Amino acid sequence: MLRINDVYSNQGSRYRILSLLPEQVVWIDIDRTSALPELIPIKELVNLIEEGICYITDDPYQGLLLQAPEEGSTAQLKRDESYELIKPIVSHPLYYLPEERAKFINEIVDAKRSTKQTLYRLLRRYWQRGQVPNALLPNYKNSGAKGKKRIAKNKELGRPRVYKEGTTAIINEDIERLFSIIINKYLLNDSKYTIVYAYRKFKAMYRSLNPEVKEEDFPSIWQFKYFYNYNKHFTSVQKLKARHNKISYNKDVRQLRSTVNTQVLGPGSRYEIDATIADIYLVSDSDRQSVVGRPVIYFVTDVFSRMVAGFYIGFENPSYATSIQALEMAVADKQSYCKRYGINITADDWPCIGLPDAILADRGELLGHQIETLEKSFSVRVENTPPYRGDLKPIVERYFKTMQAKFKPFAPGVVTGVKEKKKGGNDYRLDAALTILDFKKIIINSILMHNNAHQLSHYDRDSDMPADLPLVPIELWNWGLQHRTGRLRSVSAKDLYIALLPRKKATLSDLGIKLFGNYYICSEIREQGWLHRKNTIHRPKSLEVGYDPLDADTIYIFYEQNSLNYWKAHLSDRSREFKGCSFWEVWQIQAEQKRTAANQKLKSSLALEELERENEKIIQEAIKAKPNAFKTKANQLANISNNRKRAKDDERKARQKNKSAKGRLIKLHKEASSNKNLTNLSEEDLALKFPVYYDVLSEDD
Repeated sequence: MLRINDVYSNQGSRYRILSLLPEQVVWIDIDRTSALPELIPIKELVNLIEEGICYITDDPYQGLLLQAPEEGSTAQLKRDESYELIKPIVSHPLYYLPEERAKFINEIVDAKRSTKQTLYRLLRRYWQRGQVPNALLPNYKNSGAKGKKRIAKNKELGRPRVYKEGTTAIINEDIERLFSIIINKYLLNDSKYTIVYAYRKFKAMYRSLNPEVKEEDFPSIWQFKYFYNYNKHFTSVQKLKARHNKISYNKDVRQLRSTVNTQVLGPGSRYEIDATIADIYLVSDSDRQSVVGRPVIYFVTDVFSRMVAGFYIGFENPSYATSIQALEMAVADKQSYCKRYGINITADDWPCIGLPDAILADRGELLGHQIETLEKSFSVRVENTPPYRGDLKPIVERYFKTMQAKFKPFAPGVVTGVKEKKKGGNDYRLDAALTILDFKKIIINSILMHNNAHQLSHYDRDSDMPADLPLVPIELWNWGLQHRTGRLRSVSAKDLYIALLPRKKATLSDLGIKLFGNYYICSEIREQGWLHRKNTIHRPKSLEVGYDPLDADTIYIFYEQNSLNYWKAHLSDRSREFKGCSFWEVWQIQAEQKRTAANQKLKSSLALEELERENEKIIQEAIKAKPNAFKTKANQLANISNNRKRAKDDERKARQKNKSAKGRLIKLHKEASSNKNLTNLSEEDLALKFPVYYDVLSEDD
């Protein structure tokens, strides 16, 4: 079925159907500049179509229907004026007949309203472009050579100078090349150089290449700016990417393609975890005069509902060890935790209990072989963000500001822009008054308020969410559990915590389990008999243990391979010096001990060298003092016992002489005098008669 305004391709030409008569079709060639309406029998046109010679094609002027010139603009006024001029002709039913058109055209020309040339040009444009008023819009888009470069000849482009001396240089290819060199070197990088600085570098280069040109005739900074801002080789996106390093561009500048809600199905689909240093200084719980610094905050948040599922507050640095404490709190019952701080809640006030489907964390915190336990044993998918991509965890990153905004306006010790408020003012660190216990209470109350009452003004709803659903985390959580897939799985918080502890191979000896130089004992090891000091005892050389870096008092022995069954072991008396310490403190103390031992080893080595020199001196003098032997070897060996007795008598006489004058004589028991004959026994006889005591008295140190 033929339709008015359809465009047909006929033997290399394009025709638009203007009208449908009972047996004929009125159409016009839309490409020929002198075209006028023509008649063609309908049967002939149908035959051409059936033979494949003529076929419908795209309308090249379809876009005119969508144009809407600004109200009162020149384009609108010219369009309306032109349409009113030709309206009597195009609205006449016999417009396609030349004699009928001529009557109206002659009337308009005689009234001096227009010329024949203009009228035919407007009629032709109206019919060729779709028979709509917009067909008469002027082609202003073709004016001004848009997209084409303007080339200056004898005069520079732009406004002339008024106050500054000299004439502005004409920008030719050589100057453009210098512009490009300077822009690529100083502006298209992340060094943050200004345009003024880059222009000064350009002038230095231009002066060196053109020493004969006066300073006032140099290309101006406005020409330099124009080239940088409007040159097609330096697009806005290209300049943005070049002026920012890759990290800041991806995090703060790049286009956002989607929203986090499209990646989750319901509550517990994904948790985000991250840490920051709080913007407040705290004091010690035991001594409020001691400022202990800024605490570390970990938050675990649910992406779907924006609920805060768990947190950690303390002074340990962000690490794997502290992150698993936040995870342990996130999967545990919150009632008992809050009760420790005097805050009573119900299970409905904080219902986030259990493991999620996925956990999104920084690369450094949940990356390692130990976290594989979370995936293999508890079926939790661990996702890690690239470095410096906090924008990939937008929910938890935003909550650091949201939660701290609850106390920062009025809490003492809050970090400000500078440490000194003003000349003579106080250091904000000295204003600290909250303890870590006080701060935890504030954070718990802030979380409860956020979870149960905070309005999420920028939350993007899914299509199935009802309009009367309040955008509050607890409401979204409860709605998601009812209408979406609840993804949380029950798990023992203690078992999860022990399973996620960092692990290491510990050696086993008769002193116990040795880990980081500390010895641990448990009843199960004693029952196995592994501590007996006999080679006949068969014990493993090493065992895999889990340890909490925050607590060196206890370790967990995984005695079965590929199993989470464990024994709990405690510090033995041999390592009692480290009771109550963390492993970080143990490592610090051990490092100090090793430094001390290394220094003392040097001193001991020097003392030993001195001792050896003195001993060698004495020995050499003794060798020199020994006379030549006049006795036989047999005589010398036979008199050893007599010589020993004589030496003992000499020792006793010397000791008797050295006694004090006031000393008193102690008389021996009469029975003891009967043993005087024992002194006449030789060394061999004494050893045979009293073997035990002789061994003790004869031991060398």
